[in-house]
Amino acid sequence: MTTTDTTGTEDSGAHPRFAEALSELGLDGLRGRVRRFPDATRTAAEAAAAVGCELSQICKSLIFAADGVPVLVLMDGASRVDLELVRHELGAEKVTRAKADVVRETTGYAIGGVPPFGHRTRTRVLADRSLLEHDVVWAAAGTPHTVFPMEPKELIAHAGATLVDVRERTS
Repeated sequence: MTTTDTTGTEDSGAHPRFAEALSELGLDGLRGRVRRFPDATRTAAEAAAAVGCELSQICKSLIFAADGVPVLVLMDGASRVDLELVRHELGAEKVTRAKADVVRETTGYAIGGVPPFGHRTRTRVLADRSLLEHDVVWAAAGTPHTVFPMEPKELIAHAGATLVDVRERTS
């Protein structure tokens, strides 16, 4: 007879790879905080509406290609990434948004469900300082229907991110 404990992925809805990453990072308790929604939380706006939080409390995990090398940028949901600032930060010649197949190959997740850590391959990670404006942010848990809450400094540390200013400035 098999049983599923209350922190298992069947209950939380977290992607199995992400659930495994939580265990490896000693964050098993976080599994119980993963929230699954019947409607997709693929965009920051959808996630904020489902959770009932401010758009800026959503942590987007975005993959870019810097001179062809994947890089993860963590950005608050209300902001856009300034590619020129990313290019300058990385010392790259060219930075572009990665195509869907590169995102899946690099992270192991589909666009709209990419978590801030627990990826298939290790990439350089940049986290925009705007994430620190909140006590808690919500990020994807590996599927377009699941999110989890975490204190921004802890999330940035577990992602192995460098804190930067790469948010697009509006005039």
